[in-house]
Amino acid sequence: MSLNIILFKMVLLCYLTATVLYLLHVVARKEKPGQIARWVLLGGALIQFVSFILRYTQLGYTPVTNMHESLAFFAWCLVVIFLLFDLRYRLSVMGAFSSVLAVITMLGSGIAPRAVEPLNPALNSWWFPLHVTFAFLGNAAFALAFGAGVMYLLQDRMLKSKRFSTLYYRLPSLDTLDSINYRALTFGFPLMTLGIISGAAWAESVWGTYWSWDPKETWALMTWFVYAALLHGRLSIGWRGRRAAIFAIIGFICLLFTFLGANLLLNGMHTFEAFQSKPY
Repeated sequence: MSLNIILFKMVLLCYLTATVLYLLHVVARKEKPGQIARWVLLGGALIQFVSFILRYTQLGYTPVTNMHESLAFFAWCLVVIFLLFDLRYRLSVMGAFSSVLAVITMLGSGIAPRAVEPLNPALNSWWFPLHVTFAFLGNAAFALAFGAGVMYLLQDRMLKSKRFSTLYYRLPSLDTLDSINYRALTFGFPLMTLGIISGAAWAESVWGTYWSWDPKETWALMTWFVYAALLHGRLSIGWRGRRAAIFAIIGFICLLFTFLGANLLLNGMHTFEAFQSKPY
């Protein structure tokens, strides 16, 4: 068994353990499991970072060129962004959401093919790590906004119906969830914008054009406009609460299709096959 596989399994075990601890905290209302879960999640993120460095030294380029690597990298970005937000908000229920999503993403990564193919020389550029880092960190921040939006709608519905489940007593206040939604938006939107700009600069250096209306480029632009509308609504019109939560959910759905749909369903220069060493 290779070291990469061992590290992958260690990371998955850490994220799964953190998920169980966070869920125990939420269901049993015990503080200690939530505190331990943070450290377990941090340990998993550190192990995964070591795994990325090891894979980078083996391949010689940023290891985000196939579905296996991309899903694993997204899981790591999600955990890192959550831990940064957790420094301020200390919300174990958000940790439960983030760790569950990280586990699901890592399982998807484990199922995806792991075959390593040479990177197309035309794409071996220093723009590549900048582009994927900005894009994935932005996506992770929007995932937190999505989680906060879902929790906001659940709590809002329970308050209006006056039917309170056990989850209600573990959820943060509506104001806190709205604040997380806003902070995640203001954190993720600049990163997403930098991801698009760096991707355009990368495309110009490779293909001689900043924009080619590739399916993934088109969907990325559409998703950017959704989040731009949400940010504009918050800053200029005063959107808050339910409307902002719904927009955060819609934006993340668009984001998922941009990432998965463009790579699996649509043909273009951003499919994972296009990253391999073969002519276009």
